[in-house]
Amino acid sequence: MIIGIPKEIKNNENRVGATPSGVNELVKFGHTVYVQKTAGEGSGFSDEEYVEAGAKLLPTIEEIYAQSEMIYKVKEPIAVEYDLIRENQLIFTYFHFAAEEALTHAMIKQKAVCLAYETVTENNTLPLLTPMSEVAGRMAAQQGARFLEKPQGGRGVLMGGVPGVHPARVLVLGGGVVGYNAAIIAAGLGANVLIADISLPRLRLLDSILPKNIKTLFASQYNIKQELAHCDLVIGAVLVPGAKAPYLITRDMLQLMKKGSVLVDVAIDQGGCFETSRVTTHSNPVYEVDGIVHYCVANIPGAVPYTSTLALTNATLPYAIDLANKGWKRACQDNRGLAEGLNIIQGKVVYQAVANTFGLEYTPVSEFLK
Repeated sequence: MIIGIPKEIKNNENRVGATPSGVNELVKFGHTVYVQKTAGEGSGFSDEEYVEAGAKLLPTIEEIYAQSEMIYKVKEPIAVEYDLIRENQLIFTYFHFAAEEALTHAMIKQKAVCLAYETVTENNTLPLLTPMSEVAGRMAAQQGARFLEKPQGGRGVLMGGVPGVHPARVLVLGGGVVGYNAAIIAAGLGANVLIADISLPRLRLLDSILPKNIKTLFASQYNIKQELAHCDLVIGAVLVPGAKAPYLITRDMLQLMKKGSVLVDVAIDQGGCFETSRVTTHSNPVYEVDGIVHYCVANIPGAVPYTSTLALTNATLPYAIDLANKGWKRACQDNRGLAEGLNIIQGKVVYQAVANTFGLEYTPVSEFLK
């Protein structure tokens, strides 16, 4: 198969679809891999390293799309890429369609085969979302600590406090991979941490494995409201796979919080879990609503691209090899978890949650895997 790795062009996105090591594995299976020049520089990988790994370099993104059967990348295509995508071309990347109606309609129009990292499953887990969720959760605590500083617009609270002064109080909404990692880092910085979820089995597990300065809470709206008045930092880590995140904090609830408190919405790439959230970028990451600082960067792991690219390639490469070796249809017939990643095929929406979000006709993926 001919595989193309374009340079990411989303704002401050420095990750790349695969490391030179990953490219070398694909080449060893006999596949041709085209890498756009300088695609890996933001992650610390030179063109020379890709050539040594067996890749062929192409100068422009247009050539990458034109010559490739499969596009292997990190973030969803943005508007300038839409018309580069061809009918039946396999696009293997993060899509987060439920948060992007324009992208959804564009991929329907282009009749591409869209296989989304974030909905691939394995043993009731999301293996291609997990590594970036780990990074995003840890970064969420770091960024929350940063924007609590007064020069950054926050209350001027030190996460760990000092002897005689209380540490910050942190509320983490969601006890999954993002929430767990956010809580661990916040606790490691010395904060008093509360992690909330609606699953009692998950709360029991978290209670048994987390440090003692992390407490658990059932995530009812009443309980959340009770805690907001005491929190310095709230991290939104809610996930409904493939669907838009629910709002757990409304605009009215901001009045309960102390001025200069910080909201970090890790769910923003699925529409956000705070009513007042809107997408921001690494170059302009925060804004203020009713005196509350909002951090809503949609590609948080892009700030640490070396770590993120290595972690992402480790997770995606076995699937990329399978897709390249067998073609998308056979690979998805053989691996139903991989088939869960199919969101749009040849102009049809085959993922129920995406169809429901935008009121679109749903076609079962089985229609294409006969």
